Amino acid sequence: MQPQTITVLGAGYVGLTTAALLAHANYKVYVVEPNQERLDVIKTGKSFFYEQGLDPVIKLALEAGSLIPTDSYKESVPESDVVFSCVGTPDNPDGSSNLTYVFAAAEETAKHAKKGVIYVQKSTVPVGTGKQIEALFSKLNASIDYVSNPEFLREGTALYDTLFFDRVVVGGDNRKAVDAILDIYMDLEQFRDHIAHIARIPTGSRGDQYIATTLNSAELIKVTANAFLALKISFANSIAKLADKADADVVEVMDAVGADNRIGRAFLDTGRGYGGGCFPKDVSGLISSALEHGVDLEIMQAAQSLNQSMPGYIVDKLQDAVGSLADKKIAVLGLSFKAGTSDVRKSPGVAIANILQQNGATVVTYDPQAHEEAAPDLLPDIHQVNSIEAAIDGADVTVITTEWEDILAYSARDFARHMQGSVLLDAVNKYDAKDASAAGLQYIGVGRSA
Repeated sequence: MQPQTITVLGAGYVGLTTAALLAHANYKVYVVEPNQERLDVIKTGKSFFYEQGLDPVIKLALEAGSLIPTDSYKESVPESDVVFSCVGTPDNPDGSSNLTYVFAAAEETAKHAKKGVIYVQKSTVPVGTGKQIEALFSKLNASIDYVSNPEFLREGTALYDTLFFDRVVVGGDNRKAVDAILDIYMDLEQFRDHIAHIARIPTGSRGDQYIATTLNSAELIKVTANAFLALKISFANSIAKLADKADADVVEVMDAVGADNRIGRAFLDTGRGYGGGCFPKDVSGLISSALEHGVDLEIMQAAQSLNQSMPGYIVDKLQDAVGSLADKKIAVLGLSFKAGTSDVRKSPGVAIANILQQNGATVVTYDPQAHEEAAPDLLPDIHQVNSIEAAIDGADVTVITTEWEDILAYSARDFARHMQGSVLLDAVNKYDAKDASAAGLQYIGVGRSA
């Protein structure tokens, strides 16, 4: 018999998306969020962050009574057959994962859970964490089955990735518990076209693989997948640096390299480097976890170092082209770490804006969704505006730092008309270089020949 009531702990990008979708798959879902400000927003039928298609899914689930936002474990956990833990795992100063919230959520659940509940860890944790939580449950005499169910969603396409997944991984020692969680995703699969219609996102079909593993393997799969993708990005950017010196075009290089089916084109885009709440944290967490097991992942340390160098490299390229940045007005277009989300965690765009300001430039920024979230991370003298035109008006230089559609589609002639200078630095290598040149702009890419 399938479980009917689910609790999701944490209403962040993973938790709120998971809760809202399951509430449309014939489950009663509690979503527990201790932050009152965030909880109040969710209760209005909206997300407190931007994710395409999520608001209408939340709104309809709330109206149907299948999604119940709360800040109370006592209200939600005792009724639940399954508890999904989606709490935060921020970095410690040394790069290791801070598991304070993970263990606190498990301990609080143990106080209220009924016998036989399945506890599902969706938060990204170091390998071996599950065994520690199982020991905690045993110490507290809690009859709880523990499984790991790592998430693979991408911010900006979180709903699509959850509904039209290429694989679901569930790991644990109790095969019945593992199968029960796999069954939940099979249930969700039956409703995915309907939910996609509500969210107004594309429908599609991916691999639909259901993979059962051991507990430790499941924990290692998530961080390994993200680390490998981060490695691809950093490798491509290292070649971009070489292309700059060798007068080659890294886009042409990566198009041809990616045409090899053994390699693939995905995650070989070059530019200002990766950011967000997953790749930087998962890479540093994997490095730290490996060291605890006596393994030195030098290849990942190199990828991390290369990625951290990219915002400074972008600014250096600009200085090589225009000289001193002092007293120059520079427009930075894009603050979220990628298009489709308001997330600015470890954002290269924010880093570039701050470095430009530190070098004496007058910096004006624009982003269609991330102004509010970016504000605390930007240096005080950086000015945010609400349109591309306001950002580039009178600018000596424009730097494109996020691949938002409205930015990439903005006319090169309009750039030339509004700007005082003519330099357009494309830090994501996505703007049309020919259009820029035809409009009289000096186009500068990353690893792109003149």
